[in-house]
Amino acid sequence: MSPTPDYQNIFHWAETQKEGAIPAYATRKNDPYEYLPGFGNHFESEAVPGTIPHGQNNPRCVRFGLYTEQMTASAFNAPRHMNKNAWLYRARPAVAHQGFTDLPTVEGTESCFLPLNPRVKVSPTQLAWLPFDVVDGADFVTGLRTIAGSGDPTLREGLATHRAFVNSDGDYLIVPQQGALDIQTEFGPLYVQPGEICVIQRGQRFRVSVEGPTRGYILEIWGSNFELPELGPLGANGLANARDFLHPKAKYTITKDDPWEIVYKMGGRYFSSTQNHCPFDVVAWHGNYVPYKYDLTKFVNVGSISVDHIDPSIFCVLTARSRDPNAPLADFLIFSPRWDVASHTYRPPYYHRNVASELMGLIYGEYGGRSDEFQPGSVSFECGMVPHGVAYEEFKAASAQPPPEMQISKGSIAFMFESSRQFTVADWAWNSEKKHVHEPKMWDNLVDNFSSHLDEVNEILAGK
Repeated sequence: MSPTPDYQNIFHWAETQKEGAIPAYATRKNDPYEYLPGFGNHFESEAVPGTIPHGQNNPRCVRFGLYTEQMTASAFNAPRHMNKNAWLYRARPAVAHQGFTDLPTVEGTESCFLPLNPRVKVSPTQLAWLPFDVVDGADFVTGLRTIAGSGDPTLREGLATHRAFVNSDGDYLIVPQQGALDIQTEFGPLYVQPGEICVIQRGQRFRVSVEGPTRGYILEIWGSNFELPELGPLGANGLANARDFLHPKAKYTITKDDPWEIVYKMGGRYFSSTQNHCPFDVVAWHGNYVPYKYDLTKFVNVGSISVDHIDPSIFCVLTARSRDPNAPLADFLIFSPRWDVASHTYRPPYYHRNVASELMGLIYGEYGGRSDEFQPGSVSFECGMVPHGVAYEEFKAASAQPPPEMQISKGSIAFMFESSRQFTVADWAWNSEKKHVHEPKMWDNLVDNFSSHLDEVNEILAGK
């Protein structure tokens, strides 16, 4: 198969296997790298066989004169299932640098979303943004812009949503929408294109190369890590299966007296550090704190096969815990091609108010659940507990006759960043010319059907 277009039009990754008529493959044909499959595993990878020490992590001498460096992302005594770390064996350790200097704030970014910050806005208004223009001449850092978020990175709980370096604040979930990303990490390379996502975790160094104009979305979380949602009554399989997540294999770059600048983000501020060696000189590594990617076309949808809708939690790819065990800090949900077969059921999104804040985007295709123009690259925002739903015309059409059994969202993937936290909107997004408000007049013609049945109702009540 050729690159993106064919993958966009498939109903599910299973189509690429041609009913078992060809050898199955785990990555898209244009992906140049090899990966390690699994989620939350303890992995190991070595670019030079025989490099990783066995029976211990930190021997007195590592083969080839390499340095041992450990990266820990949890408390040392965290429970085993929550303990995150990685051991790296590299040409020179990260400590070999020449200090830090302040960098100016990246225009259009924000990190403090507390209402006392005058640069953010609290609003119950249903907002949306048309696709933002690609920033000419920008790199991954200077091209970042902030839409909305909650909390503050110094509080170690919260999140921010950016559009599209060491991020010492939190984890990045990156969702390309236009153009592929060739990401070099300390653990090895990742190639991520529209229809795929990747997660670069706190403190992991990475460098992004792009192929032409590139645009996408980022969800940044503070004080938590992404994990797979529990499956409950579904059992062992379904939704995003652990085996479909792919981690990089070790691939090192050694340079001598080659100046590098490392940009650190800490507390929402940017700092520069220089060093005379490549930060991607890791020859081997092992651990469970590793960046990864996932192809969204592999998501195994579940749903109702009788009546009614199941809650949108069935579309959850990744979740991040908060201090409240019953309210996640963030969920990443997708709406991808699937069958819709429920009978006697109103099919569009029903009118609802829910506790979560929702920020939605479209990677490619068309999404029928929006009542305004919603293009790939757009953003839509719904504040928690604010009512929303479709216009009357769509309600009337969906109520008029039973819908057929059908495939929906064909050639499309939409997603949602959802959080139990209230979002505030950053100034850059609030003042953007791309912003538009969901027009409340679209609901003015919602007909009071009940009143037309008053005679019948009064007869029923009189007969009590």
